[in-house]
Amino acid sequence: MNITLTIIGMAVITVFIKAVIFILGDRVAFSTLLKKALSFVPVTVLTAIITPMILSPHGQGMELNWHNPQLIASLAAVIVCLTTRRQLPTIILGLLVFFGWQFLLK
Repeated sequence: MNITLTIIGMAVITVFIKAVIFILGDRVAFSTLLKKALSFVPVTVLTAIITPMILSPHGQGMELNWHNPQLIASLAAVIVCLTTRRQLPTIILGLLVFFGWQFLLK
């Protein structure tokens, strides 16, 4: 029951915030500092979601070893991203390394 109320409360708050911004539209003006800060939100949220999945894929402590395909694939993806600055090769090579590493471990 407590979890259900929490989820409903979060949904109500989210809808309220989005509705206020939608209703007010252009009448709300954000400062340049706030606009700049908000531009970092997607990267920050993705980092917060992905980092635990890479460092602790089984949820039982950090797995910083060569038996962690998520870690190896993410390192390969970072290298490709830094050298090419292109998203598609980064995603493709990251997936190939991930699945290839899993295949080699079995």
